[in-house]
Amino acid sequence: MILEDLLERLEDIEVSDTYLYFITRVLKHNQKKNSKVLDKYLFKVYQVDINDEIRNHLYSLTQEQLSYLINKKTEVHEYDVIADDTQHLFTYSMTNKVMSFADVVNNQLKAIPPKITSLEEIIENEELWAYCVGFQNQDEDNIFTFRKILAGKVAIDEKDSNNRKWIPKALRTVFNTKSQKLELIQGETVNLDKQVDCLYYNDIFYIAKKTQFEQIVGLEEEYKKQAKEVLTQLEETKMITGLEIINQQIESNPSIHKKLVRLTKIGNYKGIDTKAINKMQRICKKYGNQLNVKDGKLHIESENDIDLTLKMLADYYKKGEVSGKAYGTYAGKEIKEVKPIEK
Repeated sequence: MILEDLLERLEDIEVSDTYLYFITRVLKHNQKKNSKVLDKYLFKVYQVDINDEIRNHLYSLTQEQLSYLINKKTEVHEYDVIADDTQHLFTYSMTNKVMSFADVVNNQLKAIPPKITSLEEIIENEELWAYCVGFQNQDEDNIFTFRKILAGKVAIDEKDSNNRKWIPKALRTVFNTKSQKLELIQGETVNLDKQVDCLYYNDIFYIAKKTQFEQIVGLEEEYKKQAKEVLTQLEETKMITGLEIINQQIESNPSIHKKLVRLTKIGNYKGIDTKAINKMQRICKKYGNQLNVKDGKLHIESENDIDLTLKMLADYYKKGEVSGKAYGTYAGKEIKEVKPIEK
């Protein structure tokens, strides 16, 4: 129902009330790249003047995206760190969030951002991070869509070694169907995709592209920080050896971050003991795997050991109550059995 409401709300807004914004990211003054993610970056919003052709395109595109999600009966679920089904639309509330990106939606987009006159002037000191389309009118009941900008989507000219004149970074061309010739594109260019990563309305993000959303708002990097905190907690149990190998993976393999963060939601590792480890061994053997255990502790020597250890700590193996079939998944929300009312 929420998707239908959003589409209806969008169609109540005039096409002329469509605005385009670029969002940049810059390292705060006196901050290092290894500082806590929530503290080290500053996001800035810039308004971009657009013509009616682009305005109509952006408006129609958002209509099409919402209609597509409605027609395929997309389910809406609350955001989870690890989710199996990317076909879902996830919701993420920004209420009381302290992350740097919150300033974009809570303050900057509600004000009148400065206008861009030259991409080169911006990119020289800031990273072009995402673009946003705002559908805004007088009552401030506004809708915003966001799309991550990839480096290959932006092209500006650079100065030569003597800093005298501008030269193109690459030959940017377009095929002119009228002249039937390939022609050069002059000036600064940005490709606007025909997709939307997420939509923001009334303090809630509606997420179509989960990975891109996490990149845009900074969750992807925040997970790395949280993963290191989880590793410290695992060390404190004194029931796992070889954790330095996981630490190396945290630095080089982003896919492990969410798995570690998932452990904090479950919390099974907090009470781990020899009895629990013995049970883990039996479960792994049941499914054809051998858990590495030495001296009554989980022992990590390889990536396979990491995989099995995290699966055990995350209660990876689950059984369907109806079918009795076994499933393997990091996802899932704990539910409580309802006890019958005594008469």
